[in-house]
Amino acid sequence: MHWQTSRFSIDLSTPKVMGIVNVTPDSFSDGGAFATRDAALAHCERLVEDGADLLDIGGESTRPGAIALPVEDELERVLPVVRHAITLGVPVSVDTYKPQVMQAVLDLGADIINDIWALRWRDDGGGSSGVDVIRQHPQCGVCLMHMHRNPQTMQLAPMEGDVVPQVLSFLEHVTQDLRGLGVAKTRICIDPGIGFGKTVQQNFSLLARQSDLLALGYPVLAGWSRKSSLAAVTARSLAAAATLGIRERLVPSVTAALLAVQNGAHIVRVHDVKETVQALKVWSAMQQQGLKKT
Repeated sequence: MHWQTSRFSIDLSTPKVMGIVNVTPDSFSDGGAFATRDAALAHCERLVEDGADLLDIGGESTRPGAIALPVEDELERVLPVVRHAITLGVPVSVDTYKPQVMQAVLDLGADIINDIWALRWRDDGGGSSGVDVIRQHPQCGVCLMHMHRNPQTMQLAPMEGDVVPQVLSFLEHVTQDLRGLGVAKTRICIDPGIGFGKTVQQNFSLLARQSDLLALGYPVLAGWSRKSSLAAVTARSLAAAATLGIRERLVPSVTAALLAVQNGAHIVRVHDVKETVQALKVWSAMQQQGLKKT
């Protein structure tokens, strides 16, 4: 399986690691450590040195309760970072749902749009939709994610019932709609949206039954890195889970990424690239020996 993007056809016969670059002062996961331009540029370089196969740049926090960022502010944050990242020799993804930002970064040379709204967001002021932008860039890749409600309300009233068929149905419909508009299947990737309007149990159900999503025939991107569900099952108490630090989430995050790959994920979106790459090398060595035996 390959994922077609603006500059690269990504071979997904082996799992790929997508390194997260949050150009935000209010990120839940890294406390705005890379919010300045110089810090973000250096972080891109460090992640590639650590083994990142792709970079994912985001200028707006989508943590629960996050307030939407004006387009102008998002562009000011991400464009300089994208401009530098595309010189580093790896596919560059931009985490955005705004058509104006999609247009600007794709015109600049970005390879992938990673959209938590799955191209459903509409600007009340009119203008082009995300779908319009994707269609106008006939080579770019797109990742469509499932999200229940929106970042402001998703954890106030999470999903109910068996989450897997609901997520599966949603992703099936949005991918079919996009293909019906002429976007090639090879350009599309899907993401179940871990933590986006789901309970802890529902998130782990999506991990355990990830093969259901593989049946759709698209690459699956899994984003477990530093999520609160990992804190919920590893902290000694509920109070401790709420304050579990970044380093304390490292081992759970790498473990979840490894389990996602074991269950068929093609791409894992992570903060801790070096450690995840190391874990996947161990997993790959085991896989290779298993193949020799058969």
